[in-house]
Amino acid sequence: QVQLVESGGGLVQAGDSLKLSCAASGLTFTGHPMVWFRQAPGKEREFVAAIAVNNWNGDVINYADSVKGRFTIYRDNAKNTVYLQMNSLKPEDTAVYYCAARSGSISQRPYEYRYWGQGTQVTVSS
Repeated sequence: QVQLVESGGGLVQAGDSLKLSCAASGLTFTGHPMVWFRQAPGKEREFVAAIAVNNWNGDVINYADSVKGRFTIYRDNAKNTVYLQMNSLKPEDTAVYYCAARSGSISQRPYEYRYWGQGTQVTVSS
């Protein structure tokens, strides 16, 4: 049984930092792209960042334009955990952040992901 468990959310002020973690079990961690999505109230779930293992050229990493330069995704394969380091947080980053995994290549479409965590709330005050 696949489980993705997020942690690290909280309430911070604009300009602060947070690090989210997603611990995975029940799947071959290095064989699955790991992705962060977020969903703000009244909005659709949106892609944030993704990382996939590439055995020849290092990890493949994608970011949404809205978080480039502020967020960093990385993984610890020994711990089966993917992280999202979020710096220079803005009020518009407020959302529930979800970790997701799928077989195959990275996709930015949430409906293409089979495995999901329960989400962790990030609230950024101005």
